[in-house]
Amino acid sequence: MTTRAGEAYFVVEANSGRILLTQAALERKPVASLTKVATAMVVLDWAKATRTDLGTEMLVPPSVASLGGSNPMGLFPGDRISLRNALYSALLGSDNAAAQSLAHHVGYGILQARGRTGDPVKAFVTEMNTLSEELGMRRTRFVNPHGLNLSKRRGYSTATDMARLCIYAMREPGFAFFVKQKSRNLSFQHEGTIRGFKVQNTNKLLGQQNINGIKTGMTRLAGQCLATSSELQPVVEKLADGATRLTPRRLICVVIGSQDRFGRTQGLVKQGWALYEQWVNGGAPTRDAARERLVVPDPRP
Repeated sequence: MTTRAGEAYFVVEANSGRILLTQAALERKPVASLTKVATAMVVLDWAKATRTDLGTEMLVPPSVASLGGSNPMGLFPGDRISLRNALYSALLGSDNAAAQSLAHHVGYGILQARGRTGDPVKAFVTEMNTLSEELGMRRTRFVNPHGLNLSKRRGYSTATDMARLCIYAMREPGFAFFVKQKSRNLSFQHEGTIRGFKVQNTNKLLGQQNINGIKTGMTRLAGQCLATSSELQPVVEKLADGATRLTPRRLICVVIGSQDRFGRTQGLVKQGWALYEQWVNGGAPTRDAARERLVVPDPRP
């Protein structure tokens, strides 16, 4: 496989943690809108912890007016949109305004619950970094909820760390449902009227090679980025005692700084599954677990 300058990747089977393919996977790099995977998980974890319905509407904050980047729905300060629709737009359409709005709303809720005041988005980003620490993402620092490079402080991660985050995210059925949709009809309120919008998933590989998520990203600094989940049917085994054992099979592939993220991912997914089958058929040996397997804790069961 030809190596591309500046490109990093990491391929792992999520259930076993078997690391299959890596290149520059520990190098810190900007990850663009892959950042929104962390944003979505903080929102979903918060909603679950506070028993907040995702149909709850929130106000689009003033800060979206100066944000720049992708705003496919044309969200404007003062508009009203549900948490669910904002998540769809952020995850499928890479909507920066939706991500900023989610961070502001949830960050405000977090500050209120703790009896504090301050910048809601900053409070939210702190939660993103807390989650990354809990997942063992030692080489990651998020600085905003959308992944744009807007200031001297720039966020970064690694292909390995983003794989950790994706494994965690895909364990959440709600998140997995969001990112497998090829498109979604959304609505929001603008000046008292309902506006409709159809968001298209930017992941062109959905439906190919058993791919069912996760997220695209691209900025000038980050290059082309893509995190992908490919899932095969679980292996069903009959045990000696008559019980049945199911072994899930999910391949997580993260590509950062690519010149052809979709083509590279297609090749890595094909090669990754072949290596996994070879490993399983050989008895799934592990000589050095620390080097050969990726263990991702579940800090918020």
